[in-house]
Amino acid sequence: MTDSARNAGTATNGTEYVFPLTRKCPLGLPPEYEKLRADTPVVRVTNRMTGKPAWVLTRYDDVRQVLGDRTMSSNGKLPNYPHQFPVPEEMEEMLEYIAFPFSAMDAPEHTVRRRLVIPEFTARRIQALRPRMQEIVDTQIDGMLAKGGPVDLVKELAVPMPALLFCEMLGADPADIDYFRRYAEVMQDRGSGVEEVAGAIAQMYEFLDDLIGAKVQNPGDDLLSRLAAKLGEEQTLEQEDLAPVAGLLVIAGFDTTTNMIALGTVLLLEHPEQLAELKRDPSLTPKAVEELLRYLSIVDSATVRVATRDIELSGVTIAEGDGIIALNGAANWDGATFPEPGRFDIHRPAEGHLAFSYGSHQCLGANLARVELDIVFRTLFARIPELRLAVPVDELPFKYGSHVYGLDELPVTW
Repeated sequence: MTDSARNAGTATNGTEYVFPLTRKCPLGLPPEYEKLRADTPVVRVTNRMTGKPAWVLTRYDDVRQVLGDRTMSSNGKLPNYPHQFPVPEEMEEMLEYIAFPFSAMDAPEHTVRRRLVIPEFTARRIQALRPRMQEIVDTQIDGMLAKGGPVDLVKELAVPMPALLFCEMLGADPADIDYFRRYAEVMQDRGSGVEEVAGAIAQMYEFLDDLIGAKVQNPGDDLLSRLAAKLGEEQTLEQEDLAPVAGLLVIAGFDTTTNMIALGTVLLLEHPEQLAELKRDPSLTPKAVEELLRYLSIVDSATVRVATRDIELSGVTIAEGDGIIALNGAANWDGATFPEPGRFDIHRPAEGHLAFSYGSHQCLGANLARVELDIVFRTLFARIPELRLAVPVDELPFKYGSHVYGLDELPVTW
């Protein structure tokens, strides 16, 4: 019997898995990852969102190899693509007509769209935004201190910090923050139905198309205006092609950073000795941010591909056309790459983590998120050094049913 046949549908212990799995420990990854990595690192599973089979990868080297392989497809319209939203069989023929974000495209379409937004995320532009980021964080913490504890850190800091910055970058009205957040929540909730997801996408794309249209008529100094100005340069693009580009930025722009701020705060508070060291020496913050990203891996099942040729990984052959879920979280906890991966250590050389994916589809906003998190954690614990949780960790409302792991609320006091 071949390895491919033996692993079709079950692990070596006979267990059938439905992915994504649910975290059991609030600050850890699903415990099944460790056993899979050791016994069945490449395993055939059922995709919870589509009901279709897919291959799951749990070893760092396998995940990195697939994500870095340009021959592996990210095309969301392929039959076995492991979608993160429900796709009933009767709707599969409609996928051809869906305007997917460029994260679910291959070259040359992916290249054209990615090239549009790359200038918005250069190191120089991000550093130019740093004073504004600091201003937003200081203002939000001023508000927290004025209210006095306990306060909800999600509401007071984790949401408004990246969301306000995102709206300013996009050229949107800050009053639309809640609208953007509701869209992100629907798209990331594993419990969202087909009609709910389709409705949210249609509404958001219509909203963004109107906003882009306004920028075409009255351009400003913002991301959407600069994208609209490039339409004439890219002969293969029309105005309606920009809404999916902006829609991807809505989710990537602040939802992930929001959850990293909240979860990162909890993780640091749960490791008081390392937090104390960070307070004494804030220059350690960038290194701590990398370890937070590795350890938490909040979007670990979002890196997916379709095999465009037979490929062998850890002794198992994945056939051309099969879907692949490359678990960046499982990879980030691979002891062969990160010794004692379940130990949180702000001194760990964690820069090789895959929390932002890898290869040609690596997250464009990675450096922006790094700077945001650096500023937030430096400032929060400098200005409120006695910050502590207002409720026990096991009473916090973690987002166990979301594709982007995080917290709905985070009561803190001082």
